[in-house]
Amino acid sequence: MPGRIDARLAELKIELPKAAAPVANYVPVVIAGGLAFVSGQVTAWNGEFKFRGKLGRDLSIEQGQEAARLCALNVISQLRAALGGDLDRVKRCVKLGIFVNSMPDFTDQPKVGNGASDLIVQIFGDAGKHARFAVGTNVLPLDVAVEIDAVFEVA
Repeated sequence: MPGRIDARLAELKIELPKAAAPVANYVPVVIAGGLAFVSGQVTAWNGEFKFRGKLGRDLSIEQGQEAARLCALNVISQLRAALGGDLDRVKRCVKLGIFVNSMPDFTDQPKVGNGASDLIVQIFGDAGKHARFAVGTNVLPLDVAVEIDAVFEVA
């Protein structure tokens, strides 16, 4: 029988990508003291990188929001794997850190970040409401548009 969050994902017709293996010397998720720290996730769908380039030059705000949403799907996928497949163990999303590959004059990082924040709230409801930051950076790995890390409280 699927859990409450799995049922919500099905209701929303949301498919999660496969949890990607780390590409350097780190682990995807560390659980300590009732918190799950999810390493930065980028704009990959099952190994294929999407949404490359800079906001304000190569990509629109809407494309940036889609990129952020994809990062959030990868965050949830990593979290699911770390929790043995049981997303019902999530008590709340505590914080998202959103990095946006931006041109120097691009200032709509918060709008881009909403692509991730909206998805987290859509899936987890009130437990998805979180603190966050959304900042611009001059470059991200593989020239992806967005990278997101996260902290969740878990049972």
